[in-house]
Amino acid sequence: MDLKLEVIVLPVSDVDRAKAFYEKAGFRLDLDKAAGEDFRVVHLTPPGSECSIMFGEGMTPAAPGSAQGLYLVVRDIEQARAELVGRGIEVGEVFHDAGGIFHHGHAAGDVVHRAAGQARVAGPHELRADYGSYAAFSDPDGNGWVLQEVKQRAPGR
Repeated sequence: MDLKLEVIVLPVSDVDRAKAFYEKAGFRLDLDKAAGEDFRVVHLTPPGSECSIMFGEGMTPAAPGSAQGLYLVVRDIEQARAELVGRGIEVGEVFHDAGGIFHHGHAAGDVVHRAAGQARVAGPHELRADYGSYAAFSDPDGNGWVLQEVKQRAPGR
């Protein structure tokens, strides 16, 4: 049985501001529909993704900005970061984990909560190992995104 993740609902405080941000980041607008004053859905898809995001009025009780650790897998971390920065998106510098394992930190911001012994090191992974290089950014509400470089997926992916 296949179980495909299709949509992630993001909590935002200003629907139009969030819509403008994600369109500026290059996400494709799939739907913007209101059903009265208390319900509006905005549906966007990142370029090349089969999974989309949704936000709007009356969609979730979650606090705006509470979605963290949203990963966007990219083939070239430096190119993807440069493209987003060129679109006016504030993206942190490329980094990797000193221990060479999965990054467990808070997606964006100055303070990174780390597991014991884990630390960010500036620049991409020294071997450019798949799943090893990251860059982080947040939307205007603080929902945290992580770019992760993967050139060849793990078996079965």
